[in-house]
Amino acid sequence: MSTAARSDSAPIAAGLSIVLPAYNEAANIRDAVDRGLAVGKRLATEYEVIVVDDGSRDGTSGEVEALAQEHYPRVRLVKHEVNLGYGAALRTGFKHSLYGLVFFTDSDNQFDMSELAGFMPMMAGYDIIAGFRVNRCDPLSRSITSWFYNQLVRLLFRVEARDVNCAFKLMSREVVQNVPIECDDFFVNTELLAKATRLNYRIAERGVRHYPRTAGATSVRLSDVPRTLTTIVTMWGRMRRSTPAPAAGRGSHELVIPSVSEFIPGSR
Repeated sequence: MSTAARSDSAPIAAGLSIVLPAYNEAANIRDAVDRGLAVGKRLATEYEVIVVDDGSRDGTSGEVEALAQEHYPRVRLVKHEVNLGYGAALRTGFKHSLYGLVFFTDSDNQFDMSELAGFMPMMAGYDIIAGFRVNRCDPLSRSITSWFYNQLVRLLFRVEARDVNCAFKLMSREVVQNVPIECDDFFVNTELLAKATRLNYRIAERGVRHYPRTAGATSVRLSDVPRTLTTIVTMWGRMRRSTPAPAAGRGSHELVIPSVSEFIPGSR
């Protein structure tokens, strides 16, 4: 299938909420919001871009406020007065989302949001489409740490995802409403997929391209590792003791690796 045909045939959703957690992303947030608006307009009848400013100190909120005045109600800003963590930002964004499909990605522009068009048709048979980075542009040390982390998550939580922490996920509103997010940090991606798996939701993975960060700085540090390990052990024990509630999903899992010709070209 040609790229043009794929773009033209992408289904139009009734409603799409795009959640962008942001912490000190003043240099990136305008481009991120603009790309979100372009994708929403193209893929959904009704759409919104929700930026959750998680206690930024660099003027991120001011950038978003200017965009919100221009594009309200398509663009909305939700602020944490202090930095509460990545998971807390997503939880806030999900709470404020309005539409039947909810997508989240980071505000650092390391993903091409136009590739969401390749995810949309898959929602007919799945409850979550989780991206995985096919050409990860991160330092080697971080990639190695991520590999070990994914193996640990697979072992402890029976999560089959090959790239748990990839910040490119599309979900149904049922998942957002029924999968409770408790953690405040970067473990949120693991918590989300682990609980969705326990609740028998249908999960698919699809490859997405990953780009180098061109502005700002990542808030992920190697010093986060001990805290993350503590969170893993705590959540593992808690989930072992809990009994999952019934869900409508059928518990399937699929891996999709797009060919180069399938990637949707964006504004890059």
